[in-house]
Amino acid sequence: MRSAILGRLIVGALAGPAALAPRLLVAQGDRPAPRLVVKAGHLLDVRTGQWTDNAFIVVAGDRIVSVGSTPPPGSLPVVDLSGSYVLPGLIDAHVHINDEPQLRGPDYHAASAARFAILGVKNARKMIEAGFTAGRSLGNNYFSDVAVRDGINQGEIVGPRLQVSGPMVGGTGTHCDYTFLSPEFKYNDEGVADGAEGLIGKTRFAFKYGADWVKFCASGGVSGRGTLPDDIHLSFEEMKAIVDEAHRRRKKATAHAHGTEAIKLAIRAGVESIEHGSLLDDEAIRMLKEHNVALVVDLYNGEWIIAHGAENNFSAGSLARAKVLHPYAVASYKKALAAGVNIVFGTDAGTMPHGLTGRQFATYVENGMPALMAIQTATIRAAELLGWSDRIGTVEPGKFADLIAVKANPLTEPNTLAAVTFVMKGGEVIKLR
Repeated sequence: MRSAILGRLIVGALAGPAALAPRLLVAQGDRPAPRLVVKAGHLLDVRTGQWTDNAFIVVAGDRIVSVGSTPPPGSLPVVDLSGSYVLPGLIDAHVHINDEPQLRGPDYHAASAARFAILGVKNARKMIEAGFTAGRSLGNNYFSDVAVRDGINQGEIVGPRLQVSGPMVGGTGTHCDYTFLSPEFKYNDEGVADGAEGLIGKTRFAFKYGADWVKFCASGGVSGRGTLPDDIHLSFEEMKAIVDEAHRRRKKATAHAHGTEAIKLAIRAGVESIEHGSLLDDEAIRMLKEHNVALVVDLYNGEWIIAHGAENNFSAGSLARAKVLHPYAVASYKKALAAGVNIVFGTDAGTMPHGLTGRQFATYVENGMPALMAIQTATIRAAELLGWSDRIGTVEPGKFADLIAVKANPLTEPNTLAAVTFVMKGGEVIKLR
């Protein structure tokens, strides 16, 4: 026993802290680091809401080396954003990078792994060009999200820094068992099993093939059929088994949970975040705060489905559920906001179109959130949830040079965050309009 423990300690010491950290994008190769300066007309400190006018951000390689009001000495290439408002790159903590709204029902099952991967390449570019330089993709079949993440990390495709979950984990007939096939096919989605042991196996399966998180379905949802959003889809013992397995692997767990009781069970099981959280009572809100669980709220997604779902293959049942659920989701968001719950920005993009996600900032603000807090949900709060506060979320020396710019002040015009004009990721200009 002693030698086994000693062996693990030696391996950990040799690997260093990075072995215990989430997967991240690293600088590629040994080529000399380019140096440049970004001149910001107005630079936002997302912690305080203060603007620095005529700021100079010096970039070496993929990192910020200095931020100040004085031009750096010497002659360096300048990206001139004098007429713009500059912020750190945004973070969307809930997307489906390989999904499209139109892929409903049988069309979803007709899509191959290769097709999902191609959609992921397209959507990764849409996501980053919308100003989201990092995010979390929660639930895609065939590990297509792992392929996209790894392609981005290797510099083979353009996209945001991603953490991914691989297939969603859940029981037979739950929201995670997204099938419209007839019983003769005897088909379950690849993350589906029953009982604690079966779900532990599916969690291990996800981590074996590269998942950073496990996402499980605690409740029903809007999409699919045969379930309701407030259905409880796993027992507490099943949820706890999934979460404990994730934590044994030094990974994190999140729960798709609309319904009140499913939310409470998932929190008791030890998740790091709740996705959606549409039906919150006072006890659920108190538990979110006491257990420091993030609430990832996709408020704009409900608006989009109600307005555009019919023309995008959403079934009559899905549309009906969305119309009933959305007012409750808005009310729950307002209650959570008033209580000081840690709300984190997530859009469920893939259920709604990628590229439109910046519209959610205005939705947050219209429903009572201060504009600065809305920006914080997609910067410092999201970075903390991902475990990446040491590298993204603010414009500070030592952080990745992930920057965006808009033409108007987002503290007074949050809609401007839906029209990002400049994107830099790791010191490389992705978009300049």
